[in-house]
Amino acid sequence: MSTKVVVLGAGFGGLELTTRLSEELGGDASVTLIDKSEAFVFGFAKFDVMLGWKTLEEVQSYYRDIVKPGVEFRQETITQIDPIARRVMTSGGAYEADILVVALGAEYDFAATPGLVEGGHEFYSIDGALRLREFLPTFGGGRILISVLSEPFKCPPAPCEAAMLLRQFYGEQGLRRDVELTVTSPFPRPIPPSPDGSKAILERFAELDIAFMPQKLVTGIDPATKTANLSDGGTLPYDLFLGIPKHRVPDVVESSGLAEGGWIPVSRATLATKFESVYAVGDVTSVGTPKAGVFSENAAKVVADQIIAQVRGGEAPAPYGGTGTCYVEFGDDRVARLDADFFGGPSPTAPLIGPSMETTQEKKDFAVVRRRRWFGYEG
Repeated sequence: MSTKVVVLGAGFGGLELTTRLSEELGGDASVTLIDKSEAFVFGFAKFDVMLGWKTLEEVQSYYRDIVKPGVEFRQETITQIDPIARRVMTSGGAYEADILVVALGAEYDFAATPGLVEGGHEFYSIDGALRLREFLPTFGGGRILISVLSEPFKCPPAPCEAAMLLRQFYGEQGLRRDVELTVTSPFPRPIPPSPDGSKAILERFAELDIAFMPQKLVTGIDPATKTANLSDGGTLPYDLFLGIPKHRVPDVVESSGLAEGGWIPVSRATLATKFESVYAVGDVTSVGTPKAGVFSENAAKVVADQIIAQVRGGEAPAPYGGTGTCYVEFGDDRVARLDADFFGGPSPTAPLIGPSMETTQEKKDFAVVRRRRWFGYEG
């Protein structure tokens, strides 16, 4: 009988895992991929939606188009996870797994920051990007405050990217001088593991007249007075507030007993949880790498190799290396690349390549390759 693998979540991790298992095992594994959404969207594509540069339809890849031997996609909401029995309940039924992989990512706790729901905006969700798409063209000028509201959070460069792209957006509308941009972060620099990346961002900020306020944590906003409250007792005025919301595991993961200290602990080498034949990859874990899609993808490759070795026998695969490539938008169609390594030395490193037009094309190719690999799309 074929090995039953159930994969929860169809982001970078779930998509790469199921693709690799299909390629290597075919009919030797029966893989079920479950996600509540109908389509996948690259995180960086939300900027295109937010700024009106692309429609949502243009950036969506539909799960219904996945056609791979041994893989079945189910669009269902997961309601219960039993990691001991490896049993999953969904809005569509029950699933029993020989091997269970949790790749459900991180969700957003908008209510954790007082005032954010009532008077702020965010661009980390599709809904938030769509609301900003309608609002940004109506903003006639003033102070835009972009604030990281907790850590860890997905895609560490994203707040700074947002500032640089907004400067481009309002420059194209002839409002550059009328828009004041500030980024606040609880960290001492824009990208903590990358001194040269942080330096390049701050130099670009200086060119674009964008302020960066390190080690400043916004604890709440007052929409009536348009004031952001800081953890040190200070305040900052704003006319438009963009918050990177607090991240947390999905409720169904929290109630399953998988999470400890807010996230799922896993073996750094194998991504195995403390439950037999249960793995977790990506943003839902506390493995020690950034919460970014490419790290989920690389972790999924390791889990796939673990499963392949379990099904077919053979030597244990190489451990997870904690490496990943991250692209950083500098505005005006210029992109840089961070080559991050979190486990290869005494401390994480992330040297910067670019920004350049070559790296801009590289980022475009990054998306094309994955849409082709995971969905069979061309171009």
